[in-house]
Amino acid sequence: MKKVVVIGGTRGIGEGVSAALADKGWSVIATGVDDAEVEAYRRDHADGTGSAQTLDVRDNAAVTEFFKGLESLDALVNCAGILAREAEYEIETFERVIDINLTGTMRCCLAAQALLARNGGAIVNTASMLSYFGGPLVPAYSASKGGVAQLTKSLAGRWADDGIRVNAVAPGWIETEMTGALRADPERNAPILGRTPMRRWGQTAEVGALVAWLVSAEASFITGAVYPVDGGYSAM
Repeated sequence: MKKVVVIGGTRGIGEGVSAALADKGWSVIATGVDDAEVEAYRRDHADGTGSAQTLDVRDNAAVTEFFKGLESLDALVNCAGILAREAEYEIETFERVIDINLTGTMRCCLAAQALLARNGGAIVNTASMLSYFGGPLVPAYSASKGGVAQLTKSLAGRWADDGIRVNAVAPGWIETEMTGALRADPERNAPILGRTPMRRWGQTAEVGALVAWLVSAEASFITGAVYPVDGGYSAM
């Protein structure tokens, strides 16, 4: 059975990705930011798909030790991310968002490289529709996701000789806990749906389905690509 680590895989889009990969027969290890989040995930997935560990992607030593503890690895999916809206105009908050979303992604990629090279593995990073245009309320989030898109392309070129494919998904408006307030506010929800050609919010399972394909042998000639999953929002 092939093994995949889903960083940030215990909630939100990451949880949907973990579920999609488990459904495809992958052995999934999901990580969460703290013990409470990990324990909740284990309770919700007591059917045997709930393998999870706590990992703070800001902690270089912890990330290194986590991957050293794995005997093998076939795929890495980076889903850990936060946003802090207008607080991102405070430099301390800006730095924290960048550290988690962008630098944390790089930390995990670097720590997993040797394992993935043994098996010709794959990486899927999580960019965003804000990788393509700015977000005035979320400058750090937008900058980090633009960085993730370019990091993905850079690593794809660097690690192709190692047999590692590196791609990214760029979700748009997806139904998660993070977007709950937006969906509940008619004045904010209406413009989002009005610009989205498919006139609905996306599901985490739809992001997960694309990730599952990108780490599969069916995508064996695809690397350095960033795939929107946004119902056409970024095309408008």
